[in-house]
Amino acid sequence: MKSHPVCTAAAFQAADLKLKGFKVHEITGPAYASLSYGRRDFYKIVLATGDMNICYGDKTIDINDTFLFFGNPHIPYSTEHRSPEQKGYACLFTEEFIGSRDRKESLLNATIFRFDGIPVIPINSEQATFIEGLYQRMLSVYSGDYDRKDEMLRSCIDLIIHEALSIQPQQELKQRNAAARITGLFTELLEKQFPIETMADPLRLRTAQDFAESLAVHVNYLNRSVKEITGKPISVHIAERIAAEAKALLQHTNWSVADIAYALGFEYPSYFNNYFKRVSGITPNAFRKNKGKV
Repeated sequence: MKSHPVCTAAAFQAADLKLKGFKVHEITGPAYASLSYGRRDFYKIVLATGDMNICYGDKTIDINDTFLFFGNPHIPYSTEHRSPEQKGYACLFTEEFIGSRDRKESLLNATIFRFDGIPVIPINSEQATFIEGLYQRMLSVYSGDYDRKDEMLRSCIDLIIHEALSIQPQQELKQRNAAARITGLFTELLEKQFPIETMADPLRLRTAQDFAESLAVHVNYLNRSVKEITGKPISVHIAERIAAEAKALLQHTNWSVADIAYALGFEYPSYFNNYFKRVSGITPNAFRKNKGKV
């Protein structure tokens, strides 16, 4: 059975992954030409060599080398292969598998898993050899009878993430204070609304006041904190994220523009058309016709 380095691995039984919370496998054999754009139920870390495009959220990333890929279950992605063969390793794990709250927060806040981060990191042969050793270790532990195998597997995941973060320079860490904490809560609440997968469950939090009420803080304090930490007011964060989701839906679904408007919480399609043109410089229909090339 063929397996795939970025999208849902056909060789895995979803029920088994849900039960154990972790899977690891070696990638070999022919590559699928393309796989669908959608949300997953697990995090995914891939070490692979290939020639492909990865659509991630509203980004398209071109790859023709050895790389690490970090898939977030809350951000839909797909791939289009240009090379006939694939090789590498992949591990999949649920948020529950990660364990402690501190460990989960460290994972969720890693730039490689965030919507505004870059999920693909090119690596050299020395880095690939080190990470390949970690995958081989995971394969050995996973198939063995070690009593504390879950902890060993988590440690390997941690090492891969830390190696990736050391390769990908991070922005200077800001001092953790009240403003940083509330900004993190706002960002998490914003991201939890996406991706939009059904018109029956439209976007609910759309204004700074909506988020302030959900976080039980004054809207002025929330806006001031977010702007202090990020340099942008809440309205800009919300507008950028809604625009990114709108582009993804226009590119990767067959929903009508009206359906997308309602799913994103606009009362009338005309409001969405005006909004999208204001933030993107082009109408939704023109964007879809041009296949996102603006």
